[in-house]
Amino acid sequence: MKWTRLTTPLFVAALCLNLPVIGSAHAADAALQQAIADASRTPKFVARDAVRHPLEELTFFGIKPDQTVVEISPGGGYWTEILAPYLRDHGKLYTAIDTPGESAEGDTLNTRFTQKLKSDPERYGKVIVTSFGTQGGEVAPAGSADLVVTFRNLHNWMNAGYADKAFASFYNALKPGGILGIEEHRARPDKPQDPKAASGYVREDYTIALAKQAGFVLVGSSEINANPKDTTDWPKGVWTLPPALALGDTDRAKYEAIGEADNFVLKFRKP
Repeated sequence: MKWTRLTTPLFVAALCLNLPVIGSAHAADAALQQAIADASRTPKFVARDAVRHPLEELTFFGIKPDQTVVEISPGGGYWTEILAPYLRDHGKLYTAIDTPGESAEGDTLNTRFTQKLKSDPERYGKVIVTSFGTQGGEVAPAGSADLVVTFRNLHNWMNAGYADKAFASFYNALKPGGILGIEEHRARPDKPQDPKAASGYVREDYTIALAKQAGFVLVGSSEINANPKDTTDWPKGVWTLPPALALGDTDRAKYEAIGEADNFVLKFRKP
């Protein structure tokens, strides 16, 4: 039978357990809308809002301006640009970067990110930078966080061999009842999961198993970042598609028409 998303194990489980598959019961707040609409955000980030759906995704995770939030592997700072001003006055934001010295690529990303924070003290002056890596690490003080979020990073931790330690760090940082929100490139459910996730794609059920192994309970999923045009079988893995376009001008129009990867969004709770 041809694979379709409606026949995935997660969708069936959602129906059986009455989990929210799309959307959220939480109403978006004005402060979050203002942070997203801020004219000082990086233009190339703003251009991706139409496919990344920051308002819908953060609302789905149940974010509030007085929470303690931990952003894992912030990369270039797409989400930090939204989270930092949103949480500045009433909440707290931790950003957990790669452990310094573990990789040249990680160190380069760290340097760019910390320079970004230093460039605008008014916006980022209250952001607390922590780190974690192959040996785990304290992404925030134990039991302090209301929400831990990470976007399209799980494949990197799998490739480096510390996904289990990552989930354990998140669990340790969260308060009882705290939420873990994960977005990741979706692998096909009818193909075995590469434990190294070399293509950049991860199966939903594999992700759920990792989270449950760490003690988390699945409470919801969302299809806001789904893309049925993404068949996942690309020459350079997920990086074939935008925004990376790893093949350069080769079939560029084709890959731009497909758009960014098919991504699942999962919401877990620490009991």
